Amino acid sequence: MLKKEFRIILLSLLVSFLLTAAKFTAYFLTHSVAILSDALESIINVVAGAFASYSIYLAGKPRDENHPYGHGKVEFFSIGFEGAMIFIAGCLIWVKAAQYFTGVSRLREVTQGIWLVGATTVVNLFLGLYLVRVGRRLSSITISGNGQHIMTDVYSSLGLIAALVAIRLTGWTWLDPAVSVIMGGLILRKGYQLLRRSISGLMDETDMQVVDRVIQILRAHRRATWIDVHNMRVQQYGNNYHIDCHVTLPYYLELSQAHDELKVIELLVNREFSNSEVEFFIHPDPCIPACCHYCQLAQCPVRSEAFTGKITWKRENVLPNRKHG
Repeated sequence: MLKKEFRIILLSLLVSFLLTAAKFTAYFLTHSVAILSDALESIINVVAGAFASYSIYLAGKPRDENHPYGHGKVEFFSIGFEGAMIFIAGCLIWVKAAQYFTGVSRLREVTQGIWLVGATTVVNLFLGLYLVRVGRRLSSITISGNGQHIMTDVYSSLGLIAALVAIRLTGWTWLDPAVSVIMGGLILRKGYQLLRRSISGLMDETDMQVVDRVIQILRAHRRATWIDVHNMRVQQYGNNYHIDCHVTLPYYLELSQAHDELKVIELLVNREFSNSEVEFFIHPDPCIPACCHYCQLAQCPVRSEAFTGKITWKRENVLPNRKHG
């Protein structure tokens, strides 16, 4: 699968390089600072695509003694690097726009610029949608992040085309640096979002969507012997996950029986996460009398309290480090 990811990101890199050349051609034809802003962002696409290619190659390396969880964390460095580059590009765009506000903007060949930027926008649209879709299917944050960045480029290019058309029709050249200021703000916002995603991944911030998905899987296939699940923690390494949790089982089960129950959980979640590998570290907890009132084992030989009702598994009782009830 990683070979496929590598081919996809190389395709993105090649297309981004060609589109960047086209946008700089449009800038040299028109001398538009707004088009220059768009071209500068495209340079970031190329640089980020090159770094993403290397991160996917590194993430595909097998685990070793120094990296027992694999090399997947490098993908968070990749999107962090991309976010930092985007942030720098946004600042440069604002500086360039300020220079144009203080001088005289002399635009040329605006019609040709519109057609060139329009062509690159169409290509970027198809590329961005493709990368976002494939990234989600492969659970690759690098490909998804690259696709989202390109889609941001598409939106800013559409605004740029609208501004160029307005300049062409009205002759209001002040719109050129004004639009570049707006584009710079949008680019800075996207850079911040990618940096935030990178930091949260490196700090092992819990992805609640993944937690909800695991809980839903366990809830749908719940066994009576799985009395409760708690103290769940999820870490992401590239497109793979490491999950710790405690599972309360009947205390009288033999070690081999408890192992079989926990193995079922691991195989079940891995089957549902078909495009990812999920590594489980499950700590078996013995049941106590306080568990009897929600234990669903109808023929439990050691029940000391009457069953009063089933407890539905959800974030509130799966994440804390305590038995239910």
